[in-house]
Amino acid sequence: MLKGIHFLLTYTCNYTCDHCFLYCSPNSQGTFTIKQIREVLKEAIKIGTVEWIYFEGGEPFLYYPIMLQGLREAKESGFKTGVVTNSYWATSVEDAELWLKPISEIGISELSISNDTFHYGTEELNLSKTAEKVVKSLNLPSSSICIDEPTVEKGIDKDQEKGEPVIKGGAMFRGRAIETLTESLPRRSWEEMNKCPYEDLEGLGRVHLDPFGNVHICQGLSIGNFWEIPLAELIENYNANSHPICGPLIRGGPAQLIREYQVEHEEEYVDECHLCYLARLNLLDKFPHYLAPRQVYGLE
Repeated sequence: MLKGIHFLLTYTCNYTCDHCFLYCSPNSQGTFTIKQIREVLKEAIKIGTVEWIYFEGGEPFLYYPIMLQGLREAKESGFKTGVVTNSYWATSVEDAELWLKPISEIGISELSISNDTFHYGTEELNLSKTAEKVVKSLNLPSSSICIDEPTVEKGIDKDQEKGEPVIKGGAMFRGRAIETLTESLPRRSWEEMNKCPYEDLEGLGRVHLDPFGNVHICQGLSIGNFWEIPLAELIENYNANSHPICGPLIRGGPAQLIREYQVEHEEEYVDECHLCYLARLNLLDKFPHYLAPRQVYGLE
């Protein structure tokens, strides 16, 4: 049951982070207009089960007036609202107050702030600390997103055998993270990767919508285009088992994608995301409607 719609308000970002699974950067293309946001909100009401509307990116504060109006209209439509930001704008307490007071006046339900070395490098440059001070002074509901460089520890994860390497840090091995973070990490046999451990492929608890119309259930994995078919209709008619990518993933995880489509592959991968993403990259031309947009795969 769909509970959350997350707008990828823009793919543009002022950072080019190593762990970004959308390949966002200052050169990334695609931004919602306020008219398009309104159309999606109407569809969200039709769906009937949606509770949350989030604005993410990229960096949504880069299109601040559009983000504000989107938050306002989502709140007026009865949804709980949230924003995810890297807080690049928190260059001083006084400046951060100017950015956050209008959001506080709208009354959002959550402000999620990225707080990690991928964004700021050192503690001295960490603008999120300034943002968090102002968030507290304004009594804004907030949370912190902290993703660290991957580290390897031995057998401390409840799902791992004793002594087996466990990768910590929270990075998802999709998008740019595959290029920048996987080289020195331990790997497992592709044949072991027989389930998708991270996404709800059947229940669709939440989806991410991008400005090109893609309805992502995982970054770069779409169930269709809501500019071609209304979003409420796409959600109602979605059948995970007949989807050309989700079906195999449900039947046997990323390894099943390899088997069913005879994808060329290596023998070992860091985890299921790593294998799934690279398998999908090989299937882009076969399923361009469902594996989109290409820029999320580092192309174009």
